[in-house]
Amino acid sequence: MLTEIREIVKEAGQILRNAHAGSKNISEKSGYANFVTAFDCQIQEFLVERLKAVFPEAGFIGEENHMQEPLGEGYYFIIDPIDGTTNFIHDYHHSCISVGVAYQGKGFAGVVYNPYLDEMYWAKKGEGAYCNDGRLTVKDVSLEESIVAFGCARYNSEETDRSFDFAKKLYLQSHGIRNGGSSTLDICRIASGRNGLYFEMLLQPWDYAAASVILEEAGGVITTMDGTPITLDAPCSILAGSPVVWEESMGLWNK
Repeated sequence: MLTEIREIVKEAGQILRNAHAGSKNISEKSGYANFVTAFDCQIQEFLVERLKAVFPEAGFIGEENHMQEPLGEGYYFIIDPIDGTTNFIHDYHHSCISVGVAYQGKGFAGVVYNPYLDEMYWAKKGEGAYCNDGRLTVKDVSLEESIVAFGCARYNSEETDRSFDFAKKLYLQSHGIRNGGSSTLDICRIASGRNGLYFEMLLQPWDYAAASVILEEAGGVITTMDGTPITLDAPCSILAGSPVVWEESMGLWNK
């Protein structure tokens, strides 16, 4: 299964790379600065068509074109065709293609491709996590030795104060804080040992479906901000990190 998904996602990555040369045809969804481009829709359509040809019995949930059917018990692909659309619009090369696989309502596998660095993250439950051909393991260090990343979207402006208050607490106890604009890539950076933590309020399932499997298979932790398990059928506010940094950060959040 993963071999076919990785091949299809890599092809989609070339659409993303080539898209920077022309017009992106930008429109705005509900909420301020919640953008969608013609390439979000084109890449999602490409992924669905190719994946359906290989896995005809699977269901599909995607960010664009209202493709958000209820999550059932069989195999479902949960797709974010461009995670980091605002970055893409501004030619800031920190975006990716994300395809998660759910089975019986739980994360089963994930593939994330950053075409700008040619980094393919992938994992399947019980089989470890990888970037290209290298095995991934989270870094075993404390918060004060880690870089922290977070997200705060303008279209979730009601969460701005809470997000920046928590970000300040983490900034004062870490090596520094970043807002990269792609939750998927920032969670994968924890899996690769580059970052120690990521948090964001009110993410949609396609923002973390693939990356959550990759992180857990690399030895990391991802939960809601309440410490409960994430779900794939409703938005979640998430806290993701290496076990040590996650525990320290949850303590700060609850103070």
